[in-house]
Amino acid sequence: MHQVHFCEAKVYIHIPAESINGENIMNVKDEIHAQIEGALKNAKFPINTPEELLAAMPQGAATKCKAGNVELTAGDAGKVLKAADFPFKSAKQVADVIVQRAGL
Repeated sequence: MHQVHFCEAKVYIHIPAESINGENIMNVKDEIHAQIEGALKNAKFPINTPEELLAAMPQGAATKCKAGNVELTAGDAGKVLKAADFPFKSAKQVADVIVQRAGL
């Protein structure tokens, strides 16, 4: 089950890692990826500009993904995108690019 926590006008999206025999099966990279996709689940694609991407996030640039010791805001994630990345055709595509470029 996805949990959304509202705190100081920011949305924290936390998708807990499931475990098998006490071991996490979802690493930080996968969790952040899933959270980005979840944040964009209601977005209308294609997304053609960085401004459209931030507008599609639940709390704009303040939308935050958190997994383990890693925190990533949509504003920070947007800094790794390039004009040539647009248009995005799916939430998965956005998550793929951000996770790869952020070095997770």
